[in-house]
Amino acid sequence: QVYLVESGGGLVQTGGSLRLSCAASGSVASINTMGWYRQAPGKQRELVAVITSGGSTNYADSVQGRFTISRDSAKNTLYLRMNSLKPEDTAVYYCNVKSLFINYWGQGTQVTVSS
Repeated sequence: QVYLVESGGGLVQTGGSLRLSCAASGSVASINTMGWYRQAPGKQRELVAVITSGGSTNYADSVQGRFTISRDSAKNTLYLRMNSLKPEDTAVYYCNVKSLFINYWGQGTQVTVSS
């Protein structure tokens, strides 16, 4: 079992920045891929960015060049640095980890970008 606690969401103006954190606990030794997803009102949950245990990253086209995903293995923490935020980035952001072929999700953190 892996437990995830997200933090760092909030209200920011267009062009602003935020950093999300996701602290993992429990069976962290078996974690492979970690990632961030988001879900806007009335829309499906979508991938934002992922990072493998080897450090390879992949981003959604909509955030490429603005967002940076990273992980601190010593702290079992995942981060998402979000720059140049746009109103269309407004959503609930969820941390996701894959461990032994099981998906675990955090509770979500709200990010709101005002125009």
